[in-house]
Amino acid sequence: MYDLLIGPFQEFEFMRRALAGTIALSFGAGPVGVILMLRRMSLVGDTMAHAILPGAAIGFMVAGLDLFAMTVGGLIAGLTVALLAGVVARVTDLKEDASLAAFFLMSLALGVTIVSMRGSNVDLLNFLFGSVLALDDPTLILMASITTLSLTVLAVIWRPLVLDCVDPGFLRSVSRAGAPAHIAFLALLVLNLVGGFHALGTLLSVGIVIVPATVGRFWAREVTGMVAVAVATGVISGYVGLLVSFHTGAPSGPAIILVAAAIYVGSVLFGPVGGVVPRLLPRRHLEA
Repeated sequence: MYDLLIGPFQEFEFMRRALAGTIALSFGAGPVGVILMLRRMSLVGDTMAHAILPGAAIGFMVAGLDLFAMTVGGLIAGLTVALLAGVVARVTDLKEDASLAAFFLMSLALGVTIVSMRGSNVDLLNFLFGSVLALDDPTLILMASITTLSLTVLAVIWRPLVLDCVDPGFLRSVSRAGAPAHIAFLALLVLNLVGGFHALGTLLSVGIVIVPATVGRFWAREVTGMVAVAVATGVISGYVGLLVSFHTGAPSGPAIILVAAAIYVGSVLFGPVGGVVPRLLPRRHLEA
């Protein structure tokens, strides 16, 4: 059991770095994913994940595999796409979901083109699927910093964010904090996606944000419980996914997301809050 569950992390430093990176991602992405799900913006997260690709690719073109250049480029691209999609939806008859879909396709095509022109197929695969087993100290520090900033800002804007999910009309009637909180939340979403990009790539970074959050929906009714389950799911997925990758030779990033997906399927079937099996079981009748 030691060789199966603990030995790889004890013997290999790259496994410990990968585990530390996934844990940092889970603590930052879990709360963001829950709010994203409650606001019915899950597909917006997927769009933002692809939107950072052109900026990171431009940073790669200018400075090579430089962490600062790729991070700044991804942040600028993600925030720009979010802003442009909102502007197009407000000044034209096009709905925001269609606008985001258009920018999503353009961003993905542009990013892949830029990376293909400057780099190799290996670089393109790293951009799309990440390299969680190749995390270095600066990248781990970046991930930890993003998580710390996310948790700090969420602590400040938590109440208006949750209230905007439940009753946005009431929030607008008693406070003007809704719009600033929404903008800050979008910035946190882009930040966490950029952090996930360095480990899981642009195609899978949104998985560590969305899938654990949907798992939390089947195990808790309160937002705090959903966040706790989402964080735990992310940590477990990272740990088990890295072990599966180590022992089977499967790609590490997809293995992590597949483990999270397996937990999601189990939650759909057996989750106490709306799962398929609990719905089929007879319930106690209320008594007067």
